[in-house]
Amino acid sequence: MASSCYITFPTIFYAIRAESILKDQPYSFKMVPVPRSLSSSCGTALRCGCQDILSIKDLLLQNDLELEGFYRLEEEGLKSPTVTPLNLNERKVDEQ
Repeated sequence: MASSCYITFPTIFYAIRAESILKDQPYSFKMVPVPRSLSSSCGTALRCGCQDILSIKDLLLQNDLELEGFYRLEEEGLKSPTVTPLNLNERKVDEQ
């Protein structure tokens, strides 16, 4: 089962700023359209490895970015993806 983590933003402005902040960082990420299984005020999300989402969140917040939500999407074949909202205040993301 493939899984990725997503960060959503309240506006495209914050998504563009996030990409600018992260471009010289060692994290693997990609700006993508928000998956249909997630909802967002903005049509762009940041997809990253779940092992990096806490560090990315902290870096973006240190740069005064507004973030909307954090999610794990698990996909298995042609089935609809499983969406798990993440509470990153717990300071860990379970690896499955």
